[in-house]
Amino acid sequence: MVAAHTNGAEYDVAIIGGGPGGSTTGTLLKKYNPALRVLILEREQFPRDHIGESQLPAVSKVLREMDAWEKIEAAGFPVKIGATYTWGQTREPWIFEFVPLDKVPPQEQIARPGPYEGWRTMSAYQVDRAIYDDVLLNHAASLGCEVRQNTAVEKVLHADDEIQGLQLAGGETVRARYYVDASGNAAILRRSLKVPCDIPTKLMNVAFWDYWEKPAWAEQDDVKATRVHIRSVPFGWIWFIRLSATRVSIGLVCPADYYKNCGKKPADLYHEALAMEKTIAMETDGAKPRGKVEGTTDWSFVVQRTYGKNWFLVGECAGFADPILAAGLTLTQVGARELAYTILELDRREHDRNWLLERYHELQTRRVRQHMRFAEFWYSSNGIFEDIRENCVKIAAEAGMKLTPAQAFQWLSQGGLGDDFLGSAGIGGHDLASMKHVMTRLMGAEQNWMINGKNCYKLNLANATEIRVGIPHGGRIHPARAWRRGSSELIEIGVQGLVTECLRHTDDGRELLAMVRRSAAGRASAEQLKMLEYHALQVLESMANQHWVMCSVKKNQPLMHVGVPDEGVFIHSDRGEARL
Repeated sequence: MVAAHTNGAEYDVAIIGGGPGGSTTGTLLKKYNPALRVLILEREQFPRDHIGESQLPAVSKVLREMDAWEKIEAAGFPVKIGATYTWGQTREPWIFEFVPLDKVPPQEQIARPGPYEGWRTMSAYQVDRAIYDDVLLNHAASLGCEVRQNTAVEKVLHADDEIQGLQLAGGETVRARYYVDASGNAAILRRSLKVPCDIPTKLMNVAFWDYWEKPAWAEQDDVKATRVHIRSVPFGWIWFIRLSATRVSIGLVCPADYYKNCGKKPADLYHEALAMEKTIAMETDGAKPRGKVEGTTDWSFVVQRTYGKNWFLVGECAGFADPILAAGLTLTQVGARELAYTILELDRREHDRNWLLERYHELQTRRVRQHMRFAEFWYSSNGIFEDIRENCVKIAAEAGMKLTPAQAFQWLSQGGLGDDFLGSAGIGGHDLASMKHVMTRLMGAEQNWMINGKNCYKLNLANATEIRVGIPHGGRIHPARAWRRGSSELIEIGVQGLVTECLRHTDDGRELLAMVRRSAAGRASAEQLKMLEYHALQVLESMANQHWVMCSVKKNQPLMHVGVPDEGVFIHSDRGEARL
């Protein structure tokens, strides 16, 4: 390990922003290398309100690695087990579960605080950011990060692409070996260095929100385990997020053009939308809003660069996707984890510097772009932004495919998004089967599986180049083999690695699944083997969509039958269990 605070720097890492991006980065740096001098500069005094309260399950794993799980559990935030929507081709509400309901105990039997095990590893939180961010920042301080609140960065001192110091509002200048911009929309480093941003999407929305209090909400029985509620209105959609027994965040998202042309004040448009949606109107009856409707614009963008000579961008200052998938916090904290690992490995000097930097950049920007793409599909299926279908052609072209708008739209709905997390199939922590089930709900037609009705599956590495990728674990980035063809990658880790290796030995569908099961025989229960096969089929489908697998039929052999039921374990109609 390279010695800390070398070259005359006062700190090893100076982080601008004490939100989840900054605190996660600082926490993991100190956990894996306590000798590092880490400074976190926060311009505000916590606690303070902040938008972006709903998480995806990937955050729970990061919280556990940060050793912050117990502290977040002690705060008592509602456990998020999914989402309920009115969206797509039906006006009837439907539910997207993170956790099969038969795995979730009855409300009265849910222990809080609870351990990170069992069904809780598949859950997330709905958090009051004033409390959540404060807990995480204090946790970073407890591990040895120097935290300064009420401390604004007034000027970034730099020469070309190298930062030479941060001048604070009081006149002090701090210097470090690495600088991290985790300042969110303020984007202190990004704006000072004039880092260009792309807006590769037609989703130009605005959001307006307020916080509501109602004692009667505490009488409902879904405070411990609940869902985020998304409700469509003619000009956008409403979110309803339980933050505590009596407090909720309620927001409106609509196209920026609609807001500009309607001639209404934000508060008037906001309350009009809430009155239009009957379930929201019923729930807010008797509730008291804070009375301060806030707003933000231009949600979706991604930077062209996430790093420089001695600086990095992380979280929302590096890119943000439309909030329909509730991915903001997840992208921020997963990205911050990757950044901490990158800085740790840069100090060890065991991997090529350029490989580490480009790996970080590619992961951060790819995840944001993927969420943008899925958001576009989601909106277009609701009758909003009809011209998005044309943009699907560009999305397909990035993957090396020439398709018509209709073909591109179908390809996207069939899993063209690719991997969100290495070795998996899906996006935002949701598996591919769930995504296809969502597509069925959105489009009103069952989505086909490329592997369905086939029995021969040949691995196709033609014109692919062997590369290496990095797998972060235990504070180290471990190299792994992968293949690249165009913009598509086949990574040989996890279930995808297992399926790829099995395909090297057989192209028969039945034998492939038998080999997958044998790989874990004696080490897994019957239920775990069934789940492994379930994920293997999804990975096989994802590989087929990206032409890593060629599907065909051998005569006189049984065919594979794959699909999702109308009412599944994870996606199903709202039978009255998803109360607001």
